[in-house]
Amino acid sequence: MITKRDLAAAVIAASITLACVSMADEPGKLLDSTAWNWSDLTTKKTDVGELRSVVRQPTRTLDELEMHITTLNPHTASHPPHTHPNEEMVIVKEGTLQAHVNGKEIVVPAGGVLFFASMQPHAVQNVGDTPATYFVINWASPGSKTRKIPTPPSGSAAQ
Repeated sequence: MITKRDLAAAVIAASITLACVSMADEPGKLLDSTAWNWSDLTTKKTDVGELRSVVRQPTRTLDELEMHITTLNPHTASHPPHTHPNEEMVIVKEGTLQAHVNGKEIVVPAGGVLFFASMQPHAVQNVGDTPATYFVINWASPGSKTRKIPTPPSGSAAQ
């Protein structure tokens, strides 16, 4: 038998749950149009150079937009080739990178742009004698973090 006390507890629990869900879906949590100044970005020293985090937030059309700026010391790599479900663009601001793209090593000078498709191995390293700085833009489209994205074919038939 449900008592008045049980009913009151259920109503309070339901109200708290609904309030939490509505706050999680607040439009204010989505990234709105904005701008970031280079001088306002905090620089974090890393083992291979520097990192400036710009944003990591959902947008109106993406589950997540993540942007950061990396400066690699001369003759260093950011990390070994890896894959992930999100897609990624790299814009080289200064220096010279060597990028691992579709199983090939490609030299990309300042002003160059790289695109890394979902689930394809990729990596970059600074092959120059000066620091290399590049902008990284990652995006996760709706559902990409929860659905299985097939690994592209490899070998001579792959692009």
